[in-house]
Amino acid sequence: MDLEVRSLQPSIRATLFTKLREYKSDMNNLKSELKRITSANANQVARDELLESGMADTLMVSADQRGRLLMSTERLNQSSDRVKESRRTMLETEELGVSILQDLHQQRQSLLHAHNTLHGVDDNIGKSRKILTAMSRRMSRNKWIIGSIIIALVLAVILILYFKLSH
Repeated sequence: MDLEVRSLQPSIRATLFTKLREYKSDMNNLKSELKRITSANANQVARDELLESGMADTLMVSADQRGRLLMSTERLNQSSDRVKESRRTMLETEELGVSILQDLHQQRQSLLHAHNTLHGVDDNIGKSRKILTAMSRRMSRNKWIIGSIIIALVLAVILILYFKLSH
């Protein structure tokens, strides 16, 4: 009981220490009376009375210990319930975290696919630009060639007309 009282809160400890001292002094008085009775070879009735009163004290102490034991068991059960609730919350949180990680993985895959597609499109645009530039150069070159041919034909027609009209 002394160890139990020392483990309690200070406000409760003081009152229980005084009760504990009273119980110890009562117990010492009873022990000394028991020694006196047994050493003096007193009659059996006095001995039985002493034992009965000691049994009542023992039963009372036993009931007090049983009450404390029941309170401790109840606290232990409440703590177990809190631990179970915390574990359940932890498992729910873990499931949520796994779900979020899976969603993030899918989104990452989508982004990587879009990135690869964008690079493919960018490569195709580069090729198209080169082809269009080459076509533009050819078209410009063809315009110069056609223009040169037209000028040469116009000069040839003018020369032919000049020689025909001058003769």
